[in-house]
Amino acid sequence: MMKALYPLLLLVISNVFMTFAWYGHLKLQQMKVLTSNTPLYVVILLSWMLALAEYSCQVPANRMGFEGNGGAYSLMQLKVIQEVISLIVFTGFTVLFFSGESLHWNHLAAFVCLVLAVYFVFMK
Repeated sequence: MMKALYPLLLLVISNVFMTFAWYGHLKLQQMKVLTSNTPLYVVILLSWMLALAEYSCQVPANRMGFEGNGGAYSLMQLKVIQEVISLIVFTGFTVLFFSGESLHWNHLAAFVCLVLAVYFVFMK
């Protein structure tokens, strides 16, 4: 059971760091911590620091989760799971931290498609 759950937990943590690395600087700009005049290399360095934490979870998740290493998932399953987790984390981040963003019916339809993608990738 842990062989299947531990990689998923690491993927969630990884995607939280990834989302903050990719989009957190936009929130920091809204909060006036960074400005549009902040040099791009500073923003990139901040993102890389977060990306290091992301990779520190992502790589072990894939190594542990891959069935070739004794894990519970094929490569295709790991990738589809990661994409679904990534979009769920991103959606939560966007709704929580960016007040102008909201969910609409088409977002729900996209999530249904993602659930179907997971279903199909696990089909025998």
